[in-house]
Amino acid sequence: MGLIFFVFVEKLGVTGVLQTMIKSLLASNLLLALVACGGTSSEFDPGAGDDPGTGTKTLTINGSARAEARATNALDPGQFSTDLSVRVELNGIPVTTGTVTVRSATGMIALVYDPNNNGRWEGSAAGYDEVYLFDIESGMDNVKGVRVDGPDIHTFTKPTAGATLDSTLENALEWDRGDTADSATLRTDIIDSLAIPDTGKYALAAGGLKAEKDQTKENQIRITRTNRVTPSGAAGGSEVSVSVQNSIQVLAAPNPAL
Repeated sequence: MGLIFFVFVEKLGVTGVLQTMIKSLLASNLLLALVACGGTSSEFDPGAGDDPGTGTKTLTINGSARAEARATNALDPGQFSTDLSVRVELNGIPVTTGTVTVRSATGMIALVYDPNNNGRWEGSAAGYDEVYLFDIESGMDNVKGVRVDGPDIHTFTKPTAGATLDSTLENALEWDRGDTADSATLRTDIIDSLAIPDTGKYALAAGGLKAEKDQTKENQIRITRTNRVTPSGAAGGSEVSVSVQNSIQVLAAPNPAL
């Protein structure tokens, strides 16, 4: 289409500076149209989708990118930090040599083998990019191009941060999110980890918050949402996941019955 416009300008007999200006304007409009239609989209754009990748089917991998908010009810991706971790095994034996990298919209991070952390390859990244791509290679064995399109950032809408709640009653939790994640878990100061549906609503049962007899007690409510991919080029039992955790601080009202 752009070429047709340029030929049309030539046919009009427009020359010199005016011809250059018209062509420049047409090129700019064409670029905007391509962007609007996704013509310049990246494999790391949120919504790019999952990719199980390729590989030799010899390595067993268990990888994750886990983002955690550094501020209460964070919304900006820059308010998160992401821990990267991959366990790699060959015939049940930890793989200690080779390269393990994770790529996202902000660049590539090479993970480092840590013998003191259950033999995992570790790294970290500032922010939360949502889409992460994992590559593992050791000698002739590899798993490449495993992309996980992680959950979008969720935010709590109920209760509000700093609200005082009655721990002896059921309390409604609500959160905003775009797409439904593969799984979600809830944590409080009493509940270690509870699987919940990622519907945007959950009723926290009475006793789900830690209270004291004669004063308010601060509690943190955390919800983690996770998406997972089974790598097609890895051995059986492999999985790669991306998760995002957000939290709010609330107060449990005094409970004289304690």
